[in-house]
Amino acid sequence: MIRIDTSLLDQVSVKAKDSARKRMNHNFHQTADDLLNRMLNAMEPGTYVCPHKHENPDKREAFIILRGSFLIVEFDNEGTITDYTLLSRSHGVFGLEISPRVYHTLICLEPGSVLYELKDGPYIPASDKHFAPWAPAEGSPEAAAYNQSILEKLQPSFAGRE
Repeated sequence: MIRIDTSLLDQVSVKAKDSARKRMNHNFHQTADDLLNRMLNAMEPGTYVCPHKHENPDKREAFIILRGSFLIVEFDNEGTITDYTLLSRSHGVFGLEISPRVYHTLICLEPGSVLYELKDGPYIPASDKHFAPWAPAEGSPEAAAYNQSILEKLQPSFAGRE
């Protein structure tokens, strides 16, 4: 039996806070060959998840909020926002699924935020993610400003997306 409790969330959150990327996974799948990847994904505000999609091979990705809040954003192939939601237990949105071939990103809004993530496997780093050519690369000086521009554009309408 695998238990997901407050202690485990706290442990993974501390690792995320202490990491240079401000995020940390805790995998439940035993190997990268597993046909279903299951993990905790702890993030802190200020982390940057470069918009990406999962195609060739196509993979679904699902997120269930355990603690905190995230803005999840989908884009078309040119980088225009097509949909978004505030994933937050306090706002009554507990999870969502991203279809294959859809560019998306996550923006962490609260310290100590943790998702339960499920994604089709196997995990093959070379083909797992296709990063958006129109978005800044992770670690680039423009990454924080890119996240901020999304927040400024969408934040006034969060309440309408519950």
